[in-house]
Amino acid sequence: MARLERPVDARFLSLIEREQIHDLRTRGESMRAIARMLGRSASTISRELTRNTATVVGYLPYAAHRSAVSRRRRPQERKLEPHSDLKSYVAVNLRNRWSPEQISHRLRKDFPDDQEMRVSTETIYQAIYVQGRGALKREIASAMRRGRTTRKPRRDPARRTSRFVDPMVMISERPPEVEDRAVPGHWEGDLIVGTMGRSAIGTLVERSSRYLALVHLEHDHTAERVRDGLVKTVKALPMSLRKSLTWDQGAEMSAHVGFRVATDMDVYFCDPASPWQRGSNENSNGLLRQYFPKGTDLSVHDADELQAVALQLNQRPRKSLDWDTPAERLHALLEPA
Repeated sequence: MARLERPVDARFLSLIEREQIHDLRTRGESMRAIARMLGRSASTISRELTRNTATVVGYLPYAAHRSAVSRRRRPQERKLEPHSDLKSYVAVNLRNRWSPEQISHRLRKDFPDDQEMRVSTETIYQAIYVQGRGALKREIASAMRRGRTTRKPRRDPARRTSRFVDPMVMISERPPEVEDRAVPGHWEGDLIVGTMGRSAIGTLVERSSRYLALVHLEHDHTAERVRDGLVKTVKALPMSLRKSLTWDQGAEMSAHVGFRVATDMDVYFCDPASPWQRGSNENSNGLLRQYFPKGTDLSVHDADELQAVALQLNQRPRKSLDWDTPAERLHALLEPA
């Protein structure tokens, strides 16, 4: 009886309400009149009487309540709770630093005919953050992009301060082909900076494929060092991928004329405090912070380590590429028709 009488949610009819329905129905009140008196919709009263009226003795409140309680949804086993190929796939790729959304959508590409290999993004998050001791152990949360063990609401990112004052070609003068991402070879660039601003890594992202290249800056990130590092990285690319570079107004790019002469690539600069104009690069820099956290010395990472990180990110599926990887998309763009 205690379980029967315990309120579950206001949207469910209570035992008291069912007693009132019985009394009012016995008095001959219409379903709309009963609904008004109980503050419910007429369709709720209609469904209640249809589902829970005994064919012989009519509507009985206790019998109706027992019937309704018996139909309530019982707790189901969570999809990632049992040991399965699906759980193993999710756990392995979380440790490979894929996001839950990437895992959820990539399953459809990797197992197109297997409906058992499906799980929603939210289910993965629930397994990590909500279930506690459930399907996915909490230590896997340390492999998440932000390294959090609890879910937090998004906050507005801090806006960057403009520092570049030399003459430059603004982003508004870029050709239209750059905007639609149909032609490969247009890049966005920036630096991720280490502790106390003493070390940095250059980042380049190709706009069409989101392909990432990292620039090793061994000692410092002066304008000359950045220029030379960019020139070395760009010259390793095919000529078809050397069309333009878009950068923010950081002082590290003050030697942009020398870079343009050495590579024959046009250089464009974003408007002040407008990181969204290099959205692909900003996104990639966020991904890189999983490997190179803020407040750490970035000079300890050698060129081989940077190449390994870039390779892993270029083999990670992306939502913006319909869950292809940047490497797959770049290969398709460069492949002869």
